Amino acid sequence: MRTMRTVLTIAAVTLWAAAAAADSYSDTINLFKQAGESAAYFSKSYGYAVFPTIGKAGLGIGGAHGSGRVYAHGKYVGDTSMTQVSVGFQAGGQAYSQIIFFEDKRAFDEFTNGNFEFGAGVSAVAITAAASGAAGTTGASGGASAGKKDATTASVGGYYKGMAVFTIVKGGAMYEASVSGQKFSYKAREPG
Repeated sequence: MRTMRTVLTIAAVTLWAAAAAADSYSDTINLFKQAGESAAYFSKSYGYAVFPTIGKAGLGIGGAHGSGRVYAHGKYVGDTSMTQVSVGFQAGGQAYSQIIFFEDKRAFDEFTNGNFEFGAGVSAVAITAAASGAAGTTGASGGASAGKKDATTASVGGYYKGMAVFTIVKGGAMYEASVSGQKFSYKAREPG
């Protein structure tokens, strides 16, 4: 029990430090615009949801959470949050940025209907810079990126049911073989 508290404390401190140094929304969007394959999606997508920092930690049972913004045709239209619960072998903590592109209005409407969920089988294209890493809705692992401008895609992705997910590992270490899914909430931006 004491070891579990120690690991969770270390993970929480790691995630807090990463969140404290989080990029703003525009910086994160610019990072994905310069990160290889994800750049092409900005011009061919109806919209996207961007999460500057998602913090993740676990020891047997894990979780992740992050807040983001949703854009349609490049215009900020609402806020979103992501929550993930995972069960299986896992230990550590990690922070990463994530963007979800919506291929068309149908996919955008599906995401913004209030509560949307990715099942455990959906994966993401991991974008890393010089260090090994992989991240996705089924788990994340890897080391810190060397430099933001050096980011390149780790694999080729595409739309799945009208959505494409990309992540960039920001820091921490997470080892896992777990089953998880991501659940999203959405609230439209107040006019003004």
